[in-house]
Amino acid sequence: MPCTTLLVGRAASADGSPIIARTEDSSNGNFDPKRVVVVHPEDQPRTYTSVIGRRTIELPGDPLRYTSIPNALPDEGIWGCAGINAANVAMSATETLTTNARVLGADPLVEHIPGSGTGGEADHRPEQAGGFGEEDFVTLVLPYIRSAREGVERLGALLAEHGTYEMNGIAFSDAQDAWWLETVGGHHWIAKRVPEDHYVTMPNQLGIDFFDLEDAEGEGRDHLASPDLREFLETHHLDLTLRAGAGAGFSAVAGTDQAADTTADATGTTSTVGRTFNPREAFGSHSDHDHVYNTPRAWSMQRMLNPTSEDWDGPGRHSNPDSDDLPWSRRPERRLTVEDVKDVLSSHYQGTVFDPYSPRGTDAERRAFRPIGINRHNALAILQVRPDRPEASRGLQWVCFASNPFNTLIPMFTNVGEAPAYLSTTTARVDTDSFYWTSRLIATLADAHFSEVIPEIEKYQLATQALGRAAVHAADQEVGSAGGGMADGDGSGAGKAPADSDVSARLAATNTRIAEQIREQTDTLLASVLHTTSNLMTNRFSRSDG
Repeated sequence: MPCTTLLVGRAASADGSPIIARTEDSSNGNFDPKRVVVVHPEDQPRTYTSVIGRRTIELPGDPLRYTSIPNALPDEGIWGCAGINAANVAMSATETLTTNARVLGADPLVEHIPGSGTGGEADHRPEQAGGFGEEDFVTLVLPYIRSAREGVERLGALLAEHGTYEMNGIAFSDAQDAWWLETVGGHHWIAKRVPEDHYVTMPNQLGIDFFDLEDAEGEGRDHLASPDLREFLETHHLDLTLRAGAGAGFSAVAGTDQAADTTADATGTTSTVGRTFNPREAFGSHSDHDHVYNTPRAWSMQRMLNPTSEDWDGPGRHSNPDSDDLPWSRRPERRLTVEDVKDVLSSHYQGTVFDPYSPRGTDAERRAFRPIGINRHNALAILQVRPDRPEASRGLQWVCFASNPFNTLIPMFTNVGEAPAYLSTTTARVDTDSFYWTSRLIATLADAHFSEVIPEIEKYQLATQALGRAAVHAADQEVGSAGGGMADGDGSGAGKAPADSDVSARLAATNTRIAEQIREQTDTLLASVLHTTSNLMTNRFSRSDG
């Protein structure tokens, strides 16, 4: 899927929780209705067959309960999108990534090949199963992991055994860490822990720009990878880093620690693959497509989160929308909130000549780059596992549907038995009882008359996000402080800790209550936008019958 991901380390977030967030965007011309579900252990398949890859796998018999945002129409598979499991581990899958011919030639993608001919005849070719991909990953991984690192390791093992038919990035988080995994060809992968005081921007382009291979081969504190990654790099000459002594005419890279970054094997032979390398150069791309579709989104996100760190718009600026060296992660200028994440993932280049809704710039400039806040968003999931809350109320999943510049978030506690009906009952039928369809209707009506309706939408977004915050705060007070007490009437939290089943029921009631409150606000907005845009129809005429 052509998506956008933003990751936030715990020391860079306002409440100390790692945040992983991703828009799931459909391909051009298509829209995939989404819904939110809770998958119980008894509903998890024990034998799984993918729709796209046609690959079958036996799954472990002890799955955890987990939330998911699958397609409402299952004809192309589940497409679980994002969720948090009963062990308070979050997963978002996937961000489709770019690659290059060298990687695909070294480790081809595992694509499904239909059978042909007649069985027993010379022209018969049996069907070849493809690997797993975005359709499958949440279902195959999230129910079986108890930490973000375990998520990386389980998915890495699946990739090594079964392969994938596409290049993807996948995020995992728990109460302490966020990890980012990138697939490399059909079977290889790398993963990096998000620095605690950084955020990460990922716009459909293989992103990691620094990798410590020695750490991945050893302790794995901040880096993990396929066990044979060094051999893979060496055999296929994929590491493009210039290093002293690597060959005739190669010189040290000035100002870096890579000049002497070589290793020797047991025989003393020097390897051209050193301790550190740039995966973006080795495995990624810098194509013309990237410069209009991918890198401008990373530039926009970093421009919003580090507004004074660089001269983003001056004539002598270093970072441009088509820059190939924008950092994978950087330290923000202040701590980041869920609302910041929502704003960034709704961006359409506001404040620049590239904004399609702005009178500034030329027509060509306003259509130059792919915005983050695009028409074909299916869903946005912002996942938090909050370390300062009790285990029973730690997981929080913020959800919105359709085009992000026009929608709002609904918070949902994940330790529950079912999702609110407003989030879960999406079908193929356009229906304003569905948050998905109502959000899409509002966006479609508003787009053509942006300046006339955006003030009303912004008031709606402020009001509903405040409602969501208030509901989360009230629920946190009700189920007790991090010490485990049920809040007394005075809010002191000194009462007896509730049983998990009681907490789950209370959280489910909170989820339904806030979803219904936001439903009322959304219905009111739809009526307002419909009225405004109806009066702006092209066939309007000012003279009236009366």
